[in-house]
Amino acid sequence: MLVKPQPPRIPLPKSWPGCVKSAVVHAIALAHYSIVYARARATDSINARVRLAAEKDRFYEECALLREELRIKDARSVRIPPQRRPHYSPQERMAILELRAARGWSLKQTADTFLVTSATVASWMKRIDEQGRDALLQLREPVNKFPDFVRYIVQRMKTVCPTMGKVKIAETLCRAGLHLGVTTVGRILREYPQPSPEDAAPSTRVVTAKRPNHVWHVDLTAVPTSMGIWAPWLPFALPQCWPFCWWVAVVIDHYSRRVMGMATFRSNPTSVSVQSFLECAIHNASVTPKYIICDKGQQFWCGVFKDWCDNKGITPRFGAVGQHGSIAVIGLV
Repeated sequence: MLVKPQPPRIPLPKSWPGCVKSAVVHAIALAHYSIVYARARATDSINARVRLAAEKDRFYEECALLREELRIKDARSVRIPPQRRPHYSPQERMAILELRAARGWSLKQTADTFLVTSATVASWMKRIDEQGRDALLQLREPVNKFPDFVRYIVQRMKTVCPTMGKVKIAETLCRAGLHLGVTTVGRILREYPQPSPEDAAPSTRVVTAKRPNHVWHVDLTAVPTSMGIWAPWLPFALPQCWPFCWWVAVVIDHYSRRVMGMATFRSNPTSVSVQSFLECAIHNASVTPKYIICDKGQQFWCGVFKDWCDNKGITPRFGAVGQHGSIAVIGLV
């Protein structure tokens, strides 16, 4: 008599009931990993049928997961009394009726899907053609909204022909075959941003280098060492000093792009240290610049630095990064 072999019995730990929830999560994650690995092998197959089967299996899984997501979300709304459930917005009500038409659902199917009553869906259908801002159902955007090129034409006509009013613009476009109302033209013109006084009259106070050693740029930056200046704990940064970084000062001639001097500091230098550095650069170049452009750091935006510039006959100018004549020139050299 043949004895049927018994499968090996896997003993469970004594405390296994307390680990069931975590075991379920880990088991599902392991199953997902196995499915993805197997599907990847099928996707890379040279057989078109195998690739199609893998794609079909992926869509089936995606549909199943979406149904589960909807079930979980609906379960929370079902526990709320119908009178206290949040109302759908007018745009959402219209989208529900659009989906109902695409699905071919009945009133009951639509109501069960979106957790409302059949009478509610029926009332939506009766009031679908209401107009105005207080309409029960509304579209996401007007169906008669003009495309962007129409708005561009109106705004450009106002820009190049500022004396034309909204009536004249509407009449001109009407002769060209584009029929717009006067109120529509006015609304488009109100949406167009008007230039500010700063944009209309840009500042002319720009220092232009006319010769070598006429305009100098000076700036400071922290250069991290191989140890870096970031740490994965609070406050997520190490002190900006040696041995975590060097402070580098650079001065450049704007006209020739020549580096007039460079110095390194173990910590953030003071204004006196920067002045000493500039003194050395002036001594080595045997010339004093007319302008020095810098930022508003604590070393430059102070009375000590301005007094030093006055004694040297230098006019300090404070530049802005990204503008012509700014200290951004240092980053380009």
